[in-house]
Amino acid sequence: MNIKLAGGAALGLAAMLVLSSCGGGSGGTGTETGGGEKSASGPVTLKMVAADYGDGPGAPNAGEGFWKGVVDDFQKANPNIKVEVQVINWNDIDKQVATMVQNGQAPDILQTGDYSGFVKDGLLHKVEEILSPNVQQDMLTKFADFGKVDGAAYGLPFVSSARALFYNKELFEKAGIAEPPTTWDELKAAAEKLKKAGVSQPYGLPLGQEEAQGESFLWMLGNGGGYKDASGKWAINSPQNTETFTYVKGLVDAGLTTPNPGTKDRKTVWEDFAAGKVGMATGGPMSIPIFDKGTVKDKYAVAAIPGKSGPLDTTLGVMDWIMAFNQNKHPEEIKKFFDFFYTGPAAEKIVDLYKLLPVTNTGIQKLSGDEKLKPFLDALPNASFYPFQDPKWSELNTQIKQTMGGVVKDPAKTLGELQKAAETG
Repeated sequence: MNIKLAGGAALGLAAMLVLSSCGGGSGGTGTETGGGEKSASGPVTLKMVAADYGDGPGAPNAGEGFWKGVVDDFQKANPNIKVEVQVINWNDIDKQVATMVQNGQAPDILQTGDYSGFVKDGLLHKVEEILSPNVQQDMLTKFADFGKVDGAAYGLPFVSSARALFYNKELFEKAGIAEPPTTWDELKAAAEKLKKAGVSQPYGLPLGQEEAQGESFLWMLGNGGGYKDASGKWAINSPQNTETFTYVKGLVDAGLTTPNPGTKDRKTVWEDFAAGKVGMATGGPMSIPIFDKGTVKDKYAVAAIPGKSGPLDTTLGVMDWIMAFNQNKHPEEIKKFFDFFYTGPAAEKIVDLYKLLPVTNTGIQKLSGDEKLKPFLDALPNASFYPFQDPKWSELNTQIKQTMGGVVKDPAKTLGELQKAAETG
């Protein structure tokens, strides 16, 4: 999830994997970017850009394989609508989409981690134009409300997730730790015992570009902080946040975390946890398939995330988004695709393949008996969220990913620069 969200680094178009329609009719060559088109024979071609939730090209869970299945099923039911999907990795997608939009080649549909930056430029269809009323009503209200800007909905929740603390029961037993930590000081004490027992990464701390904003937010929540204060003002360099990351810096300096956390992505930390190299780390339901493939299968457990003085009574709720650009004016065709996605088997396949949670009441009800997902399903109603609805978030999120790693070296400077960026413009 990011969960992912805005901003990547490299711009290489080689990262794109194109899924073109299998049937006849018009459509692009499978290498085009930009919006949909209509051929002389009539069928509409929708262009879609989507983030890859899998392990990359060729992997069993690669995004291109998932979307090919969705598109094939949709096109069988809707032969006059072709869909071409470009799947791009999370580190590159937002910069590549920004280039498409700048060149006047916005896709018809975009699935990624944020939508609000496009709203201020008037580029998106409203949800009421691209989703049937009955499907809108089935959306989880709290999640759908975050798709609104100034009272109008533009972003559709695509998948959801929540965060918790995963810990390695075998390593805890080896280090003589009876229970998972509930406070920061208990976390530090547990990390010290794990280090003494030979664990190379007592606490997995991913502050690299993949999802630095997520790990940071969880630490902020533990001290009553956040990206904004209760009045809605940016508060990145608040006293609470400065105190928080001063504490985190102490953990890093003591060698109790992932080495060089500012360069480590969460995927790397999760893979290290799966290999039994990490004592504890935050994660979500999408971590489970990774861990179950590793040596920690059946050796890990889940607990609430520790806060400064007690376990968090909230956690990070994550939504990725899907949206429709209005440049090519295909709202009816897009509506058919979205209705098909949310009411058919596609959303359930995401749960099976990636262990990400649905965003509809119907979908949640279907999962109520899944014990592994229960801690995360239970956390969703009281989750806290990024400030998606602020158009500044899209730009700021990118900067957080790129620079938050510096917080373990100079908390005040790093937070101060981000605060200045938030208040500019």
